[in-house]
Amino acid sequence: MIVAINRVDKSCSAVGDIAVRKHLSPREWWPSTRHERILHIIGVRRFMMLLRALLLVFGALIFVSGTVRAVDRGQFENVPDDIRAWFKGVRSPAGVPCCDISDGHRTEYDVRAGAYWVPINGLWWRVPEKAIIRNAGNPLGEAVVWYVSLRGSIEIRCFVPADAA
Repeated sequence: MIVAINRVDKSCSAVGDIAVRKHLSPREWWPSTRHERILHIIGVRRFMMLLRALLLVFGALIFVSGTVRAVDRGQFENVPDDIRAWFKGVRSPAGVPCCDISDGHRTEYDVRAGAYWVPINGLWWRVPEKAIIRNAGNPLGEAVVWYVSLRGSIEIRCFVPADAA
């Protein structure tokens, strides 16, 4: 309900001014000329575009804050150079370097109905086909998995089986 003060009546009250309220019809509050209506509509559209842009930026910030970046805190200083180079060079089937996504973890694995399964934090997770790397070789002789934890869910990004050729 839109209400505006139409006039102030000072004659009836000893206490003070009394505002007489009037309900406005759309004809009274909607812009009267075509030009004013167009400007009003453009203003609303700009506001909606700004709101969408802010929501997109806010959503992107939430997504980025949930991802984990791989960090070398000195725990890998005794790793031989050839192994370090292999870890740095492994790329996902999509072409993204696995070490840019997260740290690689040596792991055991199981094959169930033709799919690889790996234990992460005590639970077994199915390795998606798009994460399996078959042509990178494996100088460790153990399976390696790269994963990220997003809002309580594990997303496996790369997996090299122990017998990768």
